[in-house]
Amino acid sequence: MIATNNLPATQQSTVSVAIKKMLGRLPAYPATQAFVTAFNLTVWKKLKDLDWDGLYGKSFSVVIKDLPMAMYFSVTEKGLRALKTTQPDVVFTATFMDLIRLALRLEDPDALFFNRRLLIEGNTDIGLRVKNMLDGVEFETLLESFPGMFGKAVMFARKKLQHRRAQ
Repeated sequence: MIATNNLPATQQSTVSVAIKKMLGRLPAYPATQAFVTAFNLTVWKKLKDLDWDGLYGKSFSVVIKDLPMAMYFSVTEKGLRALKTTQPDVVFTATFMDLIRLALRLEDPDALFFNRRLLIEGNTDIGLRVKNMLDGVEFETLLESFPGMFGKAVMFARKKLQHRRAQ
C-alpha cells in the first residue's frame, strides 16, 4: 500500500483513485490466492484447532467495497482454499481500512456490524459463527504465528493505527 498521508489532499485522492482503478481491474483469483497463502502460512497454525466442523466446504467471499475487490475461498482441513469464483454461502463486506482494523483487532466486529460498516450477507448463521469463533482468539496468539520481521511489521502497523485513532 502506498503511504499517502504526507501528500497534499489533491494528490492523495489522485493516488487513491489510481490505486482503486488498478485494483478494480485485477481478477479476483490472484488476490484470493495471495490472501489464502498468507493466511495458511501464518494464522492457520493457531486457528486449525478451532471447531471448524460444519464450515468445511462452505464458500466465503470478502468484498472490499472501496477498492472494489472480492476474494472467494472455502475452508478445508488444511486451511483456506482459493476459489476462482463462486456463489458464496456468506459474504463479508467492508472498506479496506475497516477490514485492516478488524484484522488488527482495533475495531470491534459487533460495533462495525451494528453501524453497518461490516455487512454479513447470505447464510448469516455461518457468518456469525465464524465471527464469534475468530473473536475468541487473542490477537497476541495470532501474532505468534507470524514469522519474525512480518510479525514486527504487523505490530508496527497496529501501533501506528492505534496512535492515529487516539489523536
